[in-house]
Amino acid sequence: MILVIKNDKKNQMDKLIKWIAGQGLDIHMSEGANTTVVGLIGDTSKIDIDLISSLEIVESVKRISEPYKKANRKFHPNDTVVSVAADRDSPQTGNAAAKKPVQIGGKAFTFIAGPCSVESRDQIVGIALAVKKSGASILRGGAFKPRTSPYAFQGLGEEGVKLLIEAKKESGLPIVTEIMNAGQLPLFQDVDIIQIGARNMQNFDLLKEVGRSKKPILLKRGLANTVEEWLMSAEYIMSKGNENVVLCERGIRTFEPLTRNTLDLSAIPLIKELTHLPVIADPSHASGLSRLVLPLSMAAAAAGSDGLMIEVHNDPTNALCDGAQSIRPEQFDEVARKVGAVLAAIGRERG
Repeated sequence: MILVIKNDKKNQMDKLIKWIAGQGLDIHMSEGANTTVVGLIGDTSKIDIDLISSLEIVESVKRISEPYKKANRKFHPNDTVVSVAADRDSPQTGNAAAKKPVQIGGKAFTFIAGPCSVESRDQIVGIALAVKKSGASILRGGAFKPRTSPYAFQGLGEEGVKLLIEAKKESGLPIVTEIMNAGQLPLFQDVDIIQIGARNMQNFDLLKEVGRSKKPILLKRGLANTVEEWLMSAEYIMSKGNENVVLCERGIRTFEPLTRNTLDLSAIPLIKELTHLPVIADPSHASGLSRLVLPLSMAAAAAGSDGLMIEVHNDPTNALCDGAQSIRPEQFDEVARKVGAVLAAIGRERG
């Protein structure tokens, strides 16, 4: 249930909140430029909608049928902007401007780029410097790799996290990497964004644990999950107090065998209707084919995505993981330029 509050009656808010809490309900408040919305979370069936509608402070009342509440745009009409890494000093960017946080959502369009897997110091630092030069504002890299085959490269683990942190120091870019289980959380203290991968989208115990963290969470859509299931996973994180959630559309499994997955472009504008959370697209995992990264990136930007997450490798042919879907740094530079042209055409800014 949501209550829209009359602007000239806000002085009565404390009394209303106290009454709602007395009914055993939690409260989520969202203040916009012209509207204040109070969301009631819990069993609202016992609330007399006619009674609450008659209160002087209340302009209107609406029951919410969707099972996700905190992630619902009806609860939070304005777009959420997730700020990442306020302190990004580095040898290359050691100035006051470098301390400005990266923002995901709102007017800015954010490029996240880097290799599927961290392989060595020279590799990850070199790629970080290259993608930053082309316009990336966040570095991605896998330290723990969930693989279909138990015999495939599983990542460098803790050493990979350390190398990512070194690349962060050298480039000044915030870093995002995937967590596999809650026991790894202590290793992520200096990681700026924690990624929940597609295979863990419904690992509810893990979602609750990262929800107790205040770090931004990048939540990938499961390869066979509906939009509502995806939003319910975001709700698990937000229900524990962490509202810094970024959604990532990375393709879903369909009957089409020519691509690794199918990028669901329709989900992007649909998500923007249903939730206030920012949503980005991952064209690399969606197609599994490096030659499709450019057209899918442009299409995602035109569809309203808040950013892109792209796999970039200095030597894709010899990559230890997902080389076929990785592009080279010079190709990423072309992607950034052409996506920039799309953004200009639709009145969007590059972050």
